[in-house]
Amino acid sequence: MPSHVTSVPLLDLNAQFAPIRDDVLAAITRVCDSQRFIGGPEVEGLERELAAALEVAEAVGVSSGTDALMAAMMAIGVGPGDEVVTTAYSFFATAGCIARLGARPVFVDIDPVTCNLEPAGVAAALRPRTKAIVPVHLYGCSADMTPILDAAGRAGVAVIEDAAQAIGARYHGRPVGGLGTLGCFSFFPSKNLGAFGDGGLVTTSDPSLAHRVRLIRNHGAETKYRHAMVGANFRLDALQAAVLRVKLPHLAAWTGARRRNADRYRDLLAPLAAKGRVRLPVEPAGCFHIYNQFVIRVDSRDRVKAGLDARRVGAEIYYPVPFHLQECFAHLGYRKGQFPAAEDAADETLALPIYGELTEDQQRYVVESIAQVIG
Repeated sequence: MPSHVTSVPLLDLNAQFAPIRDDVLAAITRVCDSQRFIGGPEVEGLERELAAALEVAEAVGVSSGTDALMAAMMAIGVGPGDEVVTTAYSFFATAGCIARLGARPVFVDIDPVTCNLEPAGVAAALRPRTKAIVPVHLYGCSADMTPILDAAGRAGVAVIEDAAQAIGARYHGRPVGGLGTLGCFSFFPSKNLGAFGDGGLVTTSDPSLAHRVRLIRNHGAETKYRHAMVGANFRLDALQAAVLRVKLPHLAAWTGARRRNADRYRDLLAPLAAKGRVRLPVEPAGCFHIYNQFVIRVDSRDRVKAGLDARRVGAEIYYPVPFHLQECFAHLGYRKGQFPAAEDAADETLALPIYGELTEDQQRYVVESIAQVIG
């Protein structure tokens, strides 16, 4: 093991920024010189480029991944009295947006291998008040969309894909975000395609829904001071759009590097996996995983994380408390033990560094550290 490796961060944005620094600064300067900071050619250009990359008819830039979910739900009319079926295990925005609109989140357990929404549970959860299904493409791997879309079609409900972690992921050859009624992406800096702050995107192949999202992001107004509906301020800044336009052409290469690092982790961790000490993430047949996170499963997870912290290895828990056990959702009446796969994931999952610039020496240090901590 090379002795010069003594720490590995969970994410190193400086390593990504250095090769594109001049291009990014030129793009920022271009916006500053134009003095057009809201909407305009940068946002419109990014929307066209992302629509082409994601193979959708319409892409609407918004202010964050959370606001993408809000705008998508508002566009299909989610509101009080409605139910929205979603996973019990994800980032809080997935369920929080449902609750903020006055609807009831209906939780479903996850597949114990992929941590994505379990399709059979979705079908069983559909009821007359169901307005939408929100599958999450967790960690950068598509949910099993065919049975989910089939169940939605039989019930006549919308499907809103939470693809916040999954730009570039594919399901049987098709990019996520274009499989359901609407798709939602995040450009939070830690994402595979990250802005220099918050940013998000809503995708759809329905022009009428895209028009509604554009209204919603601008307080429901198409003409200044004339409001067709009640919307919000969900606009994407031109500065963020300009940065993302510089980064977008690099996304495929960055994704390829993450996938190569994932393959190397599998090789390096194979001895521990063979002994049952570590369980590795899978890439289901028909799925193209983009590894926004590389998430292993370990017993005594908190002890393992503490040991990695001591060895200065960045590791993170996504996510320590499933939705049905969150204090803010206690009124929904769920109980501990109701979604065992989600609860097991909350106790066992641990994300390792996976960014594209990660070196082989750094990965070896991560794996050596895991082996020493596990014992």
